[in-house]
Amino acid sequence: MTDLDPTALKTRLDQPNPPILLDVRERWEYDRAKLPDAVLIPLAQLEENVGTLDPEAEYVVYCHHGGRSASASQFLRSQGFGNVANLEGGIDAWSLKVDASVARY
Repeated sequence: MTDLDPTALKTRLDQPNPPILLDVRERWEYDRAKLPDAVLIPLAQLEENVGTLDPEAEYVVYCHHGGRSASASQFLRSQGFGNVANLEGGIDAWSLKVDASVARY
């Protein structure tokens, strides 16, 4: 599995053709703090919604600290998604290393 550091993700997001951000947290977490333009599919709903995602697209999956998103990334790879990375440290690390305006919880 590929892990992507928050600062490396920031660089990728600032370039043309950024990856799709896939948030696998719960709705209440998403409502509290999120990355711009992220798609929310809670981990418990990912299997039933995988058909709504493009297996050819580039994804960066994130959660609170990186555990759920690591599981989601592995699942997506097992379903034929070839370009999936896990945001190392999750949205909490993003807040600490990239954008302090994103709420920590």
